[in-house]
Amino acid sequence: MNVLGPSLAPYIRSSRTLKKYVTPIAHWYADLMGYRKMGLKYDDLQVEESPQVQRALGRLTPRETYDRSYRFKIASNCDLHHKSLPKEQWSKPEDDKRYLQPHILNVLKEEEERLTWDTMTVQRK
Repeated sequence: MNVLGPSLAPYIRSSRTLKKYVTPIAHWYADLMGYRKMGLKYDDLQVEESPQVQRALGRLTPRETYDRSYRFKIASNCDLHHKSLPKEQWSKPEDDKRYLQPHILNVLKEEEERLTWDTMTVQRK
């Protein structure tokens, strides 16, 4: 299991029938989680204590880093006042793109490649 956890998404996306039934449930569950009501995106919920996620956060552009910090500030303010944002300020599902996942996957690939090169043995012919 990696940092992102186990996922059935590739299997579900490959089956048209399964995708047709699971997609509405996934959208319902994402709305139920409530992070969009605070102005957050899904990748903002990623556990930051992992070294892989820390390295991925370091690879974000300055604009992405600023936007992430701003979303956290707004969400903290909402939590402090025990209120959600007004409906027009909620994060929209079409704007909720995975901005951190590609960086995490690159870090994991690099670690795997580094492990491969570090454990390689050279044999004489």
